[in-house]
Amino acid sequence: MDKIKEIEEIKELLANKQYTRLRQMLEELNEADIASFLEELEEEEMLKVFRILPKDLAADVFSYLEVENQQFIITSLSDKDAALIVDNLMADDAADLMEEMPANIVKKILANASADTRRDVNHLLRYPEDSAGSIMTVEYVDLKETLTVAEAIAKIRKVGVDSETINICYVLDNRRKLVGTVTLRYLLLSQPDEIIGDMMHENVISINTMMDQEEVAKQFQKYDFTAMPVVDNENRLVGIITVDDIVDIMEEEATEDIEKMAAIVPNDKSYTKTGIFETFKKRIPWLLLLMVSATFTGKIIEHFESSLKAYFLLVAFIPMIMDTGGNAGGQSNVTIIRGLSLNEIEFSDLPIIIWKEIRVALLCGVTLAVVNFAKMVWIDGAGVALALVVGITLIVTVAIAKVVGCTLPMLAQKMGFDPAVMASPFITTIVDAISLLIYFEVALNLFKLI
Repeated sequence: MDKIKEIEEIKELLANKQYTRLRQMLEELNEADIASFLEELEEEEMLKVFRILPKDLAADVFSYLEVENQQFIITSLSDKDAALIVDNLMADDAADLMEEMPANIVKKILANASADTRRDVNHLLRYPEDSAGSIMTVEYVDLKETLTVAEAIAKIRKVGVDSETINICYVLDNRRKLVGTVTLRYLLLSQPDEIIGDMMHENVISINTMMDQEEVAKQFQKYDFTAMPVVDNENRLVGIITVDDIVDIMEEEATEDIEKMAAIVPNDKSYTKTGIFETFKKRIPWLLLLMVSATFTGKIIEHFESSLKAYFLLVAFIPMIMDTGGNAGGQSNVTIIRGLSLNEIEFSDLPIIIWKEIRVALLCGVTLAVVNFAKMVWIDGAGVALALVVGITLIVTVAIAKVVGCTLPMLAQKMGFDPAVMASPFITTIVDAISLLIYFEVALNLFKLI
């Protein structure tokens, strides 16, 4: 059955008050699919269907809902029911929800939640936003290094149902310091009387609680893990991060970089959930800055205004030269920003990168100049001198644009800024002014056209 038909059937069962059949139908579906179906309904219908779900299933479905829908549901439930939902969430999901809720609602929910939930949520909320500590979960399986395999499996049976994952178990010493890991598969294949400390994998790769979430995502990408332990400054295990959280982080970071590259202040809401005035506030700062910085271009044209009147044909090629320079700079810019984000390049590579971009720029610039020269002379009927001016300007402009485009993001990262800030709109504004200066200087000094 396709999604539309299922939604219609849900609505029909709901309208006919066939709640038992509706509950049975929902129990057969995946939690993520149920959440998707709920978000297709009106708010009141969504709340009715959510109330029908079994408590354990409701908590799982709740974690897949958009933040706005989570807030609506949690504030519509009684304090007791809301606390029950939070109690059944993983600690990291519960902490994320609390961060988004008004303080008075959070206070009421936590007052009714279990002591364990309050402890775990408060523990996670104390870490800085976007740090490893803020996205980790405290539901994991830890084993003492002195346990036998039989004792370890018994503990996993006892606590595993409430853990984020049991595939990897973390081995601690008597001071809760992380000393190794052991997989469930290895435990099941080992002799019951073997000691965990003798069979564990000691070379553990861990994450510090204060590491930025973007760097955490890079660690997952580098090592191809499904879960990684999070430790404090004394190497004591305080939580784990699983790959499902990393997928969300990578999407969030990629969206943020794309918005910065488009000269938009990053926004944590989806496009459809962002109001007109809020969208305006996210876009106008960079537009104002770029508009003001673009006045330099106008000043350059104004400076050569009297000369341009004497040779007005030069004006016709200004847009083409500026666009070509901006495009050339944008190509290098995007390539370098992506390389930096993937850790493929670093600041020490700058001389090599500049040398490479100069050679690429010369090849591109000469090709563009030759094609444009032929077009201007044979198609447009322009003079050879003017065609040479435009050709030489293209070669120099493309070279400078590519050097600027690759250098600024690397300098930004070196100074501690996000390289995406130095994206195409910013590069284009700089290159526009430079290309005009080159154009007029070549025309004035080399060919005496103005």
